[in-house]
Amino acid sequence: MTRRSEWPEPREPHAGDRDRTGGGAPSPSRAGGGAPPPPEEQARAICLRLLTGSPRTRKQLADALAKRGIADEVAAEVLSRFENVGLIDDAAFAEAWVESRHRGRGLARRALARELRTKGVDSALIDEAVGQLDPEQEERTARELVERKLRSTRGLDREKRLRRLAGMLARKGYSEGLALRVVRRALEEEGDDPELLDHYLPET
Repeated sequence: MTRRSEWPEPREPHAGDRDRTGGGAPSPSRAGGGAPPPPEEQARAICLRLLTGSPRTRKQLADALAKRGIADEVAAEVLSRFENVGLIDDAAFAEAWVESRHRGRGLARRALARELRTKGVDSALIDEAVGQLDPEQEERTARELVERKLRSTRGLDREKRLRRLAGMLARKGYSEGLALRVVRRALEEEGDDPELLDHYLPET
């Protein structure tokens, strides 16, 4: 594991750097005329700044470094060091993402996997993270979402109401079969006629 002491540290200003004949005016290097920091130091600063705001995947940080002109080999070295000290952890990122987005937005496994792929998380890590959600938990969340939405759909004709409820679940990544089953059960519990529902939602 790479120790933090191996990172290049910015040089502390020293009183001797001042131009004594200029009444304490900065030297040319401090006035912006010196060489820029080494690429490794630039990459490190970029990553730390981004990670201060929120956790990021290795791919997100790699893309940010590329946009700022950091060479691939420099980026790879810096990112590997960050992984070694635990500042980048795609597995932990994926697990936290699944927990947060399912609890906060009610997203199903399919939608969560799609989001994690866009962030560059490895497929094996995605499968492991979304595996936290068992089918029973997913169905419970789908039922809660439909129950919250039912009131706002009252007064609509049956077909439009069904489309709204099932479409809401589909956008959150729930399968068609699960969505139709949950919507049908909710409407039956509300008092809708099962025989009339059969025309739109065959029993699954």
